[in-house]
Amino acid sequence: MNQQIGRRGLLSSASAMFTSSLFTGRVRGANDRLRIGFIGLGAMGSGNLGYAMRLDNVEVAALCDVYQPALEKAEAMARKAGQQPKSFRDFREMLADRSIDAVCISTPDHWHAYMTVAACKAGKDVYVEKPACVYVEEGQKMVQAARKYSRVVQAGTMQRSGGYFKKAAELVKSGALGEVTFCHTWQASLTKREGWGNPPDSEPPKELDWDMWLGPARKVPFNRNRFGVGVARFPTFRYFWDYAGGAMTDWGVHLIDPLHQCFNEVMPTAVTAMGSKFYVTDNSETPDTMLATFLYPKWLASYESRTCNPLPMFGDHNYGTAIHGTEATLIVSRRGCWLIPNQKEAQAQVWENNAEMREMNVPHWKNWIECIRTRQRPTSDIETCVRSSTVCILANLSMRFNQRLDWDEASWTVKQEAVKPHLKAKYRAPWKLDV
Repeated sequence: MNQQIGRRGLLSSASAMFTSSLFTGRVRGANDRLRIGFIGLGAMGSGNLGYAMRLDNVEVAALCDVYQPALEKAEAMARKAGQQPKSFRDFREMLADRSIDAVCISTPDHWHAYMTVAACKAGKDVYVEKPACVYVEEGQKMVQAARKYSRVVQAGTMQRSGGYFKKAAELVKSGALGEVTFCHTWQASLTKREGWGNPPDSEPPKELDWDMWLGPARKVPFNRNRFGVGVARFPTFRYFWDYAGGAMTDWGVHLIDPLHQCFNEVMPTAVTAMGSKFYVTDNSETPDTMLATFLYPKWLASYESRTCNPLPMFGDHNYGTAIHGTEATLIVSRRGCWLIPNQKEAQAQVWENNAEMREMNVPHWKNWIECIRTRQRPTSDIETCVRSSTVCILANLSMRFNQRLDWDEASWTVKQEAVKPHLKAKYRAPWKLDV
C-alpha cells in the first residue's frame, strides 16, 4: 500500500480491501464467544475489562501487564465475574496465542502504535485506547496495518457511540446550524500548585518491569510521576513528552473528535498553539495552560486548556465542544446536547438526563464486537482516531517549536522542514515499527 494516507487514496482503495471477507483468525458462528486478551490493566484497562464482561458474547481469554499489582487486581476482577483468563507479563506471548481472537490495548500512549501493528500482524482484531499515537508517523502505520491485514481496529473514542454525540452529528449534517464558521473546545479545572509533586528518581518497584514499561521510549531512571499508573493513582505518565501529549492529547482528542464526526473527518490546513506551565511546580513537562487554533477549510476552531481556573463556559459547562453557525449554536458533552437558535424568540432544543443517550462505553464495545463478526468498519475506525490524534499532536508541536504548522494532507506531513523530523517515531532498540 502507498505509504501516504491522504484522504482520497486511503478512503477509496483501503475501503475496498477492508470490507473483504479475509479473516485470518478463527472462524466462529454468530453465537460463539470471542476470546479477547487485555494488554495494560491500569485505570483504562480495568475499565475496558469491566465493559467487556458486561457482554454475553465475550470471553476474557488473557490478561497482560508489566506491573504485578495491576495484573493481580484484574485477575481477581475477572475471576469474580466467572472468567478464567491466562496471565502474561509479555504482550508478545499473548499475541502468539492463536486461540485469542482480539486484543484490547490500554497501555500508556507510547505503546499504542507498536502493539496495534503487532496485533494486526498476528491476525488479531484490536481495540486501542486514544490517543492513537505519540508520533504522526505511528498513526500512518497503524492505519496501514489495519488495511494490510484486514483487521477490525476500533479506537477508544467512545463518545462516537454515545447518543448525545450522534445527535450532534445529525443536527450539524442536517444544516440546522446554518453556515458554520467557528468552533470552540475547552476544558477548565483548578489544579494544585504543587501538582503531583517532585519525587526523586529511584529504583522501580520490584513488582514492575520498568524496562518493558519504557519499551520503545528512551531509557531513563524510574520516577514515580513518569510511571504514574499505580493501582490507586491517576496515570500521570500522560504529562511527559516521551509517553504522551498532556491535556492536548488526553482531553483534546475527546473534544476535537466530535468536530471530525460532525464534519466528515475533514482535517485542518494549519495549526498554531501556545502554552506553558505558568502555575504548577511539579516535575511534569506538559503545559498547565494552552490555547490552540486550527484553520479548517471552511471554519476556524480553537482548543482551550485551562487547568488553573475552573470557571465554566456557556452556563455550567467545564468542558465541551461548541459549534457556532449562522442559524444556531450547538454544544455537546457527555452530559447532553443543546441546540440554541440565534433568534431570541426561538426555543432551544435540549437532550440531557437521558440514560440511554448518555451510555457510551458498552455500546462502543458492542459495535466493535459486531464489526468483528461482520468485518465492517467500526464506529471509531482507527483512521478516525488517527486524524483526531494527529491534529492534537500538531498543536503540541506548534507550541513546542513556536511555529505555525501548515498541514499537507496528500503527503501526510507539515510544510515546515524543521518540524518534519519530529513527526517520525524515535524508537529505542531493539523496538522497530514495521508494518
